Amino acid sequence: MFDLVPFRRRNRQMQGQDPMESLINSFFDDSFTSMTANFKTDIIEQEDKYVIEAELPGMHKDDIELEIDNDRLTISANQTHEVKEEEENYIRRERRTGSFQRSFYIDNVQEDDIKASYDNGILKIYLPKKEPTKPKRREIEIE
Repeated sequence: MFDLVPFRRRNRQMQGQDPMESLINSFFDDSFTSMTANFKTDIIEQEDKYVIEAELPGMHKDDIELEIDNDRLTISANQTHEVKEEEENYIRRERRTGSFQRSFYIDNVQEDDIKASYDNGILKIYLPKKEPTKPKRREIEIE
């Protein structure tokens, strides 16, 4: 029913590579990818529908976008956070932005009846199942 796209491949130590170089590379890979890491999702199959639960803590509903393109459902979220402190001798201003995206291949769902809700950092997407279609069967006469 679902196929997660894209998937993240971890860098692996190449044969002959210096272990220290590998450690440094993995440190930077982990540090930078964690800033753009995908959010966690659960996919639940119920009798009449599929439910996707995505964890998006700290996001506002307006920061989240759902889109269906052909048979692909994409969840996108953009977040900007700014801290500004002014004291007697200094000014501190920090900004943090993040962009997250997950895509799912969807099949056998009623696309026009998909609904979504967002509460306490959890996005729930309800994908009603289509009625199962019976395989067409017919006999072919041999001449």
